[in-house]
Amino acid sequence: MPELPVDDPAALAEVLESFARYEKALTTNDIAVLDELFHDSPNTVRLGAGEELFGYPAIAEFRRARPASGLARDEVRSQVTVYGDAFAVTSLVFTREGTVGFGRQTQSWVRFADGWRIVAAHVSQRG
Repeated sequence: MPELPVDDPAALAEVLESFARYEKALTTNDIAVLDELFHDSPNTVRLGAGEELFGYPAIAEFRRARPASGLARDEVRSQVTVYGDAFAVTSLVFTREGTVGFGRQTQSWVRFADGWRIVAAHVSQRG
């Protein structure tokens, strides 16, 4: 089996752009963009600090019910890695005012016909 290219410059640029759009949408509570960037599928999963969401409808419902304030956060470190031209993993460590410790976020992204979409996400807090 041929080796999969890692961090192809064009694919990496696309994922970095999508990741930045997600971060901006998250901290400004732009639900339309957040909904757009999660793959609309019953197989999409988001595991959060206090919730386990299986399927796009559950994730979208969570977005509409969560508080819209206190969403700002400061990046400590991030890493984006693209495998081939259709799969990527993003990792982010962050701090948030008023919380102790570090937040952690990982996402699996897949390129579909309509662009890069999150198919799995995990968010946790380490005190």
